[in-house]
Amino acid sequence: MARYTGPKHRLCRAEGVAVCGLPSCPVIKKNAGPPGQHGQKGRRKLSEYGIQLREKQKVKRIYGVLEKQFKKYFQIASRKKAATGEAILSLLETRLDNVVYRLNLARTRYQARQMVSHGHVLVNGKGVTIPSFNVRIGDVITLSPKTANLDFIKKLSQDSKDAQMPSWLEKSALAGKIKSQPAREDIDIDINERLIVEYYSR
Repeated sequence: MARYTGPKHRLCRAEGVAVCGLPSCPVIKKNAGPPGQHGQKGRRKLSEYGIQLREKQKVKRIYGVLEKQFKKYFQIASRKKAATGEAILSLLETRLDNVVYRLNLARTRYQARQMVSHGHVLVNGKGVTIPSFNVRIGDVITLSPKTANLDFIKKLSQDSKDAQMPSWLEKSALAGKIKSQPAREDIDIDINERLIVEYYSR
């Protein structure tokens, strides 16, 4: 399955947000400017198209999705009754790798994706190795017994025991359940989905 394998923090610096998923991203923390020798000085003011493109690229990189798949999400979302922008975000949020990350079973979405690909995650008791698998209401997500006993999982579970869960998820120990579809207010990332819709509607 195609995916970006280059330096993660390079993307963080390019987009100005913690694309890597780490709350203490070193690039964002030290307030590094845009890439390039001259940083902001070498950049022209973005056009309307440029602003839309950057927003689309930012969201793609946050969720680890490439262009072909992202465009497919837009096409699916545009056929739904809900607002297209919110429908795209809902599809991205219910990806299995993102759900594993949201349940604090992985430190980053990249790590969650690897865990799913390597067969460490179960959906309703069955192994699923497709990171883009979209979970549904009522689905139960757990880790395989072997994975649940790994030291880094135990430490992560201990460190995040007081972390607040999104309202559409419920968690008990190392198991999570999908309570509802994620609403727009449940997505705490700085995203302007209207710009993405405008980009694909040109």
